[in-house]
Amino acid sequence: MHRSHPSISRRKHLMKEMMEDDYALPTENQQIAKVVSSRGNNLHEVESAKTEENFLVSMPNKFRKSMWVKRGDFLLIEPIEEGDKVKAEICKILTPEHIKEFTKAGIWPDKFARKPVQEESSHRNLEDSDPEDDLPPNTNRPVHRGSSEEEEDEETSSDED
Repeated sequence: MHRSHPSISRRKHLMKEMMEDDYALPTENQQIAKVVSSRGNNLHEVESAKTEENFLVSMPNKFRKSMWVKRGDFLLIEPIEEGDKVKAEICKILTPEHIKEFTKAGIWPDKFARKPVQEESSHRNLEDSDPEDDLPPNTNRPVHRGSSEEEEDEETSSDED
């Protein structure tokens, strides 16, 4: 009989808790924030729909080894009373489903609303546009300078020697 490793099942449980499928709306003292940058030490700079200035939030201890957030992620945060520099703690990482539900409920901040794409496309000739032109660059892949064809030529010529 195969048993899963205890830390794996714990991680699954924590991920389920942090990215819960329950789409409960934020409580009165919780707010939606967007990650601006990671500061290390499980601290993240966020912008909030409620305040002008960015501030720091922390990842709770129990999630630190199993959950990661990146720039552009949306979070549900709760203020920390004793917070001086770190003003809030992350309660939940919001998934696209959360965003959909919060938008339906009319509580998604206008500041974070996606701009409608239809306005742009009505001004362009649709036959001339390439849908990939609208995609942002993939920051997860390294940018290779130079042509890949040149590299291939070099490789094939060295094989022939």
